[in-house]
Amino acid sequence: MSQPKQLDSPLYALVHGENVRGFNNERPQDSQIDFRGGDFRGLDLRLLNASGIDFTDAYFRAADLRGLDLRESKMEGASLAHAQISGAYFPPELSADEILMSVNFGTRLRYRTR
Repeated sequence: MSQPKQLDSPLYALVHGENVRGFNNERPQDSQIDFRGGDFRGLDLRLLNASGIDFTDAYFRAADLRGLDLRESKMEGASLAHAQISGAYFPPELSADEILMSVNFGTRLRYRTR
């Protein structure tokens, strides 16, 4: 199993330093952002523009994701252990049960097959 990692990216540095407004201002609007496997544990990400971010296999233990719109983000394999998710939108490929299992037990998010 992969471990959370610090990513070598100026955009990641802004998010990891909880400069969410700076990230939102600097992010490219026309391309996807690669945050795969990133360490977002304990961060306050409430105002993050998460559209088009690839959070595959990322760690969000105890992160504050309240009110985030993650519908256009990739979340497969991410772990939400003890994250605050009130009011957050998740990709439609994730069931409510899958999200709760991840929050309560730290399981990796699995997309449902259609």
